[in-house]
Amino acid sequence: MTRPKIIVITGPTATGKSALGVKLAGKIDGEIVSADSMQVYKYMDIGTAKPTLDEMQGIPHHLIDFIPPGEDYSVARYVEDATKCVDDIIKRSKKPILVGGSGQYIDSLIAGHTFSARGDEKLRKTLEAEFDTIGGDAMLAKLSEVDAESAAKLHANDKKRIVRAFETFLTVGKPISQHNFESKTLPPQYDAVKIALNFPDRDALYDRIDRRVDDMISKGLRSEVQALLDMGVRQSSTSMQAIGYKEISDAIINSTDIDIVADKIKMESRRYAKRQLTWLRRDKNVKWLNRDVASSFDRCFEELIDFLHGVT
Repeated sequence: MTRPKIIVITGPTATGKSALGVKLAGKIDGEIVSADSMQVYKYMDIGTAKPTLDEMQGIPHHLIDFIPPGEDYSVARYVEDATKCVDDIIKRSKKPILVGGSGQYIDSLIAGHTFSARGDEKLRKTLEAEFDTIGGDAMLAKLSEVDAESAAKLHANDKKRIVRAFETFLTVGKPISQHNFESKTLPPQYDAVKIALNFPDRDALYDRIDRRVDDMISKGLRSEVQALLDMGVRQSSTSMQAIGYKEISDAIINSTDIDIVADKIKMESRRYAKRQLTWLRRDKNVKWLNRDVASSFDRCFEELIDFLHGVT
């Protein structure tokens, strides 16, 4: 059976993925499916570098700006939502182009991991309450009775994963370790061509990251974060763990100087870029599209088109 083909444009933050995806979509009659774990949230535009209508250039973009910021969003939900988008784009004879830097989202979508669907929120809250009542050690001991393999890998303080393992066992009727193994042995649901955009000169990449952070702050990132807090979004929410939002929300509450916060956001953004690169370098099938300060965006695009002619 021939698997549907998708194109993936990924890479570390601030390398120009969104612009490259839009240009490619215009060339091949494609539509963009975002693979950014934070651009899904409404009212979070500046700090997530969400593309503007002008930057979209009329190209349809999916999975951007559709989740309330106080709501948790997971890899499992993303796989479900993105699969529907990709399949619909293919059904309409368009080309799906996955664009973003959230490596786990991208790889899970390509693989078609089910993660036991969305889980059971009511059950999860019950299990979380039980964890809080009896403690991590007792909860981990209970988990070992039904999923010894997972329990052996977890620490008693890891509430989230212990609860998730219990939730999976109770909803799908098998240990999460077995469920994950079975998911990994299934063939991928998509035939993906993965392109990673990067600046091999680390100083050039970090300079772009620093300038992007300065631009975000000048555009009003502090006001954007304040507005989220004013509408009741909790600091513990998934959305507020995004780089920039976490640091500025802490600064607002603790009255920290904005210049100090800016330096911390730059540092965390650079660390995130390093993690993204580490994730991508594990995949030997990635086509690296390297940029430097002097090279033009158009040259990179021409290189991309030449590569795609040979593989699609």
